[in-house]
Amino acid sequence: MRLILSALAASSLLLLSGCGKTAPGYPGPAPLPPDQIMSFTTLFHENCAACHGVSGQDGPAMDLNNPEYQAIVSSATLRQIISNGMPGTEMPAFAQSAGGMLTARQVDAIVSGIRKRWFSAATLAGANPPPYAQSKPGNVQQGQQVYQQRCAICHQSGSQDITDPAYLALMSDQAIRVEIIAGRPDIGQPDWRHDSPGGKATTPLTNQQVDDLVTYLSSLRKPAIPTGSAVNANPGEVK
Repeated sequence: MRLILSALAASSLLLLSGCGKTAPGYPGPAPLPPDQIMSFTTLFHENCAACHGVSGQDGPAMDLNNPEYQAIVSSATLRQIISNGMPGTEMPAFAQSAGGMLTARQVDAIVSGIRKRWFSAATLAGANPPPYAQSKPGNVQQGQQVYQQRCAICHQSGSQDITDPAYLALMSDQAIRVEIIAGRPDIGQPDWRHDSPGGKATTPLTNQQVDDLVTYLSSLRKPAIPTGSAVNANPGEVK
């Protein structure tokens, strides 16, 4: 009798140890169709990480894991860019409505995930950055002067020459403006407050100076590229 009970107990343990495992030759759960995937981690990894970095930074494109950028861009603008792309840059359209592969719900999931992880209402702490979008043309000559005074010390001394037409051909006016205002902390690019390379604080760039800088750099682009329209939503808006 004891031998029978021992054998039954061993069989039970063997059966329990196999729970949760797929038997050889038995198909596992069917994978979700691509348009049903709603995990931010999966969507970001498969569609965004190659350009923006696995953690939203250290990629060749805009640093999404940048508090200053998240503070000046709205959820509506992020949704528009992800859905329809950004003309004049390498950013493609991802929404099915614009020829991409993602549903509107998947785009919303990416926007929501980006905001949840990298947006903070306290980022600006009372600072007043220039607006996300440019409302009027700047002055080319004044922009050149601002560039020489505030930018050339880094960009003409071994770092990226942002006056190079080959570089500007990949950057729309809006993309240039965003990098001037929000900076690129992942590569040491300062924001509009523009601390000097030695760490000494300088006077923040004004909206007019940013307008002039963008207009000056745009004048160097050959050939000119369409800049498209941008949504000038409220800074820090979360939808």
